[in-house]
Amino acid sequence: MIPETIKAQDVMQELGFVATRAQLLEHLTRREITGALRQGHIVRLGRGRFGLRSAHQAAQAAMRLSGTASHLSAAQLHGWPIARAPARPWVTVPRSRNVPASVREEMHVVFAPAVGRVTDPLRTVLDCARKLPFDEALSVADSALRARDVDKAVLVEAAAQARGPGSVQIRRVAESASGLSANSFESCLRAIALDVGLDVIAQHPIQLPGRLVHPDLVDVGRRLVLEADSYRHHRLDIRVFQQDLWRYTSLTVADWTVLRFGHAHVMSERDWVRACLRTYL
Repeated sequence: MIPETIKAQDVMQELGFVATRAQLLEHLTRREITGALRQGHIVRLGRGRFGLRSAHQAAQAAMRLSGTASHLSAAQLHGWPIARAPARPWVTVPRSRNVPASVREEMHVVFAPAVGRVTDPLRTVLDCARKLPFDEALSVADSALRARDVDKAVLVEAAAQARGPGSVQIRRVAESASGLSANSFESCLRAIALDVGLDVIAQHPIQLPGRLVHPDLVDVGRRLVLEADSYRHHRLDIRVFQQDLWRYTSLTVADWTVLRFGHAHVMSERDWVRACLRTYL
């Protein structure tokens, strides 16, 4: 039997480390949720929203430094699913602030102007795009667009004005970001595909006999479909599983190549994923 807390952590990872109660109840019992909360493995971020303990730790770290929770910590506090949970809190403090080296070892301290308890949504996306790897930054941007906390046109305009180290990636993230990606898992797969040179589009429509489908990622010119397949998603609903099988087979019959990747592949076996995708360049 899987311990309640381990099961809860596994579910939270697949959901992007942020979830509503309804999402958790699709995978966990009420007892399992209560047990994970009691032991502090997940925390309440707000009414009906749950996240990792690191989100609260980030808010506490910001208060400790009289600074502002920022970057991935701000993304967590905004309630956005992310690709990887930060190992240390991210806090932005004024450039004039003297932060002891021992404290800087405990958290990511960024010296820049910032106000408030947490950076605003647009600033959070831009900060992550400047500092994080492309896949993590794209995941944050996609989540912000999906939540409608940031507007795509506003993001692109703000990115165009960015200067200094990381500004090139800021513009790349802004141009690539899409609120159509269902989760951070799909965002990371899209980032890998873009990195190897594929021209993938999230949820691009394909007309099949009798049905219009929207695969996770589509490279139209190469007639290539990429699917980010969740074991938990298929396990929960046999109808979804059957529909996906119909879609995969129908796409193949219609002369589309379909590549399916699991969460562990995208998050932990990226070299293999890249090697597979490069085959189609």
